[in-house]
Amino acid sequence: MSQAPHDPEAALRPAKSGLIPALGAYTIWGFLPLYLILVKTVPPFEFVGWRIIWTLPFCLLIVAFRKQAGELLAALKSPRSLVFLSASAALIGINWLMYVWAIQTGNVFAASLGYYINPLLNVVLGTLVLSEKLTRKQWVAVGLAASGVLILASGALTTLWISLTLAMSFGTYGLLRKQVAVGSLPGLTIESAILLLPAVAIVLYYAQSSQGSAFGGDPVLSGYIMLGGIVTAIPLLLFALAARRMDYSTLGFIQFLAPTIVFFLGLFVFKEELKTAQLLCFILIWTALAIFLWDIWSRRKKPVTATP
Repeated sequence: MSQAPHDPEAALRPAKSGLIPALGAYTIWGFLPLYLILVKTVPPFEFVGWRIIWTLPFCLLIVAFRKQAGELLAALKSPRSLVFLSASAALIGINWLMYVWAIQTGNVFAASLGYYINPLLNVVLGTLVLSEKLTRKQWVAVGLAASGVLILASGALTTLWISLTLAMSFGTYGLLRKQVAVGSLPGLTIESAILLLPAVAIVLYYAQSSQGSAFGGDPVLSGYIMLGGIVTAIPLLLFALAARRMDYSTLGFIQFLAPTIVFFLGLFVFKEELKTAQLLCFILIWTALAIFLWDIWSRRKKPVTATP
């Protein structure tokens, strides 16, 4: 499958650019731990089940509003699309469960590290799988970011498996969604439908257990659980849109926004201890991000020379 050549300038063009939806998705994901505080009494498995259940009707409402039923049905009739979306649905389900569990168990920095590793994985996938090209300055940025992650990982070996699971699941998810010719909304709707039966089985299991279901008892908590559908759908829609509009390697560096927000939440809201390795990682990664974005911006400002 041929891939258009890497165009760093195109990533920041306003018209049909993936920059704005990418920034929106990662900002929402960055502040997601604040929402998870509201549902911290709900077991992670049960919450992910309810999250899937409430995401599907929200997606269907938007499909109806945007009149995308035809596109949804076309995707359902495509065996190739269903195979890719089944795989991506499994990956995003794993990612949701691991992230919720990490936040609820106080491993906020481990979750943050996972999404610091993920952009590096995106760069690797973009260059090796999609044949995207990086400039020399961008490779320098990749090296600095990788050094920061290695420093941080060296001080977090006991929770590194959490970080790697988050990075691998979401990195591969984005790559699959970039490969399938299905719109962001129909794709997420199908993924939610694929995960619906396992989700129903999970919530029924908890409903029949001794502790009972977390939904339906407390109206406020039930409302927070229902809100999970919106909180889940909107950033994933924005991300899928961005993944189809911009180079995957460039998208990976924009992703540093989310773990940085999570990092500061862990420091100031969740009151986790800041270690020297974590501070060094933060400095190196943001230096890398500055180099990467400066390279894109400088290339964008260069005048285009007309050729006969």
